[in-house]
Amino acid sequence: MKNTLLGLNTSELCALMQEEGELPYRGSQLAEWIYRHGARTFDDMSSLPATLQTNLAQKCEVGRSKITAMQQSRDGSIKLLLEMKDGARIETIGLPYADRFSCCLSTQVGCPIGCIFCASGQGEFVRNLQSGEIVEQVLTLHEIVKSGVIQSSSRSHRIDHVVIMGMGEPLLNYESTIKAVQLINNEIGIGARHITLSTVGIIPGILKLAEEKLQVTLAVSLHAPTDELRKKLIPGMTRWGIAEIIDASREYARKTGRRITFEYCLLDGLNDGMAEARELAGIMTGLNCHVNLIRYNPVSGLPFRAPSETRVRMFREILRSAGIQVTQRVQRGADIDAACGQLRRRMEKLQP
Repeated sequence: MKNTLLGLNTSELCALMQEEGELPYRGSQLAEWIYRHGARTFDDMSSLPATLQTNLAQKCEVGRSKITAMQQSRDGSIKLLLEMKDGARIETIGLPYADRFSCCLSTQVGCPIGCIFCASGQGEFVRNLQSGEIVEQVLTLHEIVKSGVIQSSSRSHRIDHVVIMGMGEPLLNYESTIKAVQLINNEIGIGARHITLSTVGIIPGILKLAEEKLQVTLAVSLHAPTDELRKKLIPGMTRWGIAEIIDASREYARKTGRRITFEYCLLDGLNDGMAEARELAGIMTGLNCHVNLIRYNPVSGLPFRAPSETRVRMFREILRSAGIQVTQRVQRGADIDAACGQLRRRMEKLQP
């Protein structure tokens, strides 16, 4: 079996080159080609001697995925379905904004959490992604953006922001996720403050992440102000209550100096009432945080709906009047399978 180079950092690639009898700087060249130029094959690495290219091709592979489906929304959002070398399929999303180009990364094939309103949660969990498979999503999206295949109104023509909140729970794939963050930061060159890592509230992972001293933004998907309601919406997360998650978030903010984001997906008639808004404001009081409200992006086959804009506005104003910093995520990709797991779920249903 060939060694996969994507997922190794510069130091590890230099060590590999030394093992092969090459000068260490060849490892730096490899890193440059893989992470900065997005090379898919060794033939693309023109600064390497032909003999080294041949030797590497015999023993190693870069480790790039195959694009099996691509959609683009009227708002410019891009959805890719990528196939790994073992045939596993994952999704990644490109989100162009006027001032930046963001991408949303998956960390697992499927998801073990099982949020009842999420397409990813309806399929079975298959496996964790390796760090290189996580980073590869950034490279493939950047390749698509740079190629001009998609139309974009963004002034940025390269991926410069990353949100790790696609398929899967990042903190249940901790080591690979942290290695991927370091590679995205150090090798691709995206600033840590432009990286957001999302979790449903895995407390050991939150506390461990606080010790890493990474300047990433932590986003906690809360979706309910009470344990009773949260257990209905996220039946796979009964181990820790909301009070414990808030305490862990407070500790993260204290140790890192970073403001916490709480993600709250609004579901019509379930968690979007004025009583829920007031309860949510109560548990946020005194915490260095802001709440990001997400109007539900409907999933085919699931019985949930997005609340009206009026209801969303009333919910938002209750938080704001309580002194809670609150934003509302702009809905993107409503005309394509943009929500987590939708495209993969639909394509797998089409499989014979």
